Amino acid sequence: MPDDFEAIVQYHERTKHHLNRYAAGPGQLDWATQPDPFRRYTGSEHLPLSLAADRITLPFSALHQAGHVSSSLLDREHVGILFELSMALSAWKAVGQTRWALRCNPSSGNLHPTEAYLVCPDLPDLPGGIYHYLSLEHLLETRARPGAGWDAAWPGKGVIVGLSSIHWREAWKYGERAYRYCQHDAGHALAALRYAAATLGWQARLLDGWGDADIAALLGLDRAGDFADAERETPDLLLWIGPELMAPDPDDLLAVLADARWQGQANRLSPQHRLWPAIDAASEATVKPRISSEVQKAAQSELPPPAPIESAVPATRIIRQRRSAVDFDGVGGMSRNSFFQLLDLLLPRPQLPPLDALPWAPRVHLCFFVHRVQGLTPGLYLLARLPEALPSLQAAMRPDWLWETVPGCPAHISFRMLLPTDMQSAARLLSCHQDIAADSAFSLAMLAEFETPLAEGPWRYRELFWECGALGQILYLEAEARGLRGTGIGCYFDDAVHDLLGLKNRQFQDLYHFTVGEPVEDPRLSTLPAYPAA
Repeated sequence: MPDDFEAIVQYHERTKHHLNRYAAGPGQLDWATQPDPFRRYTGSEHLPLSLAADRITLPFSALHQAGHVSSSLLDREHVGILFELSMALSAWKAVGQTRWALRCNPSSGNLHPTEAYLVCPDLPDLPGGIYHYLSLEHLLETRARPGAGWDAAWPGKGVIVGLSSIHWREAWKYGERAYRYCQHDAGHALAALRYAAATLGWQARLLDGWGDADIAALLGLDRAGDFADAERETPDLLLWIGPELMAPDPDDLLAVLADARWQGQANRLSPQHRLWPAIDAASEATVKPRISSEVQKAAQSELPPPAPIESAVPATRIIRQRRSAVDFDGVGGMSRNSFFQLLDLLLPRPQLPPLDALPWAPRVHLCFFVHRVQGLTPGLYLLARLPEALPSLQAAMRPDWLWETVPGCPAHISFRMLLPTDMQSAARLLSCHQDIAADSAFSLAMLAEFETPLAEGPWRYRELFWECGALGQILYLEAEARGLRGTGIGCYFDDAVHDLLGLKNRQFQDLYHFTVGEPVEDPRLSTLPAYPAA
């Protein structure tokens, strides 16, 4: 354990971008080895899923009200909707003869290292088994048919969705830092699934007790013969999704799976690969054992309900129109009340997606560079997502910050002004000189409690990035609901942010940047339907 702790800290330090140098990357893209964005299992039985999400007409604002959505029937059609609103294609973009797919779940560089699997008992029109989800064709590929006793191992109504990562897909473009981005993407996918489940009136919870070896065995990722020379997948996480929060015991499922009939051969994504030993070392250092499941702190239930947003836009439209902004106009912003509502939704509440899927209390806090929020002084601000964290954040930072309460901000939101000043140049510089961090309404840096969680287990490193990704998904969808657009920023100068804030050690670390504003659309791009034949 101490060796793994040092190994992941070493990885984190070596993959930081600095003002005078960037983390090790490929230098230039080798288009001959560009990975296939779609994993397939050839020889597996296909189960097509219907495109039925348009039948859901509830407004996006309904997802902010606990218990507001009635539970849908757990069957093949609604499982199809679950994937359609989370892991499916949302559109195709085209320039001339070149086109590429967009998906509901965001990904660094649109590379999509995250693969999704369904594990289920017998459902109406859907036999029990293990399936891989193929987003290109919106279908399930059968991986395994379990033997007798499978349904008896399921104590409640629900399914399991498993996520894995193909690190090579990110490393092809981003090099050593790609392991971080794979974890961001897993967090985005987790939150996307939770939002999709909420539209169906279903609950979702991360099955944090399962170890990586358990997940690999359940999803068939440890079956070397099924991959041969294809790129291997690393287990990430399991989500329990359904009307009831009664998930099966790992031993019960795995015991029955011992007699399963497996099928399918994974496709090879690239003809050649460049090796990135640092990623392998990070992955090995963060292997998670089976642990006792956590219980979210009850204190979070003391928060008042979030203020409703005034929007009748359907949740399905918001989810499917999500895009990453490539440019902002540098003029448009948002109102102070809308900004405070958004802050409130970054706090976890029971039965409110997506943060209720995470079983731990907040470990990630947000440093805001406010540029264009009407009624709010431009400057540097801090949101402590857990009020108890405010003293430690204050003690860790520069002693000359103001830490003033913000007029008009609800008292239960621990939002403080550190410095009233124009932060556009600083935001641009710290996010690798990118204008999108300065031309927006606001940008932010996600500061994670770092050494303390990692001391509990090096695998917590992954969870910190998952939490960042989940927060990013909130920002994406809430921006769309307000007529704005967001984008995640994975390129930033880690230690320069720490220096600005006065952080002297690894108690807190900057793990993700994000920005929200008025987008500028590229007129050269054409938008095509996700599934033209539908």
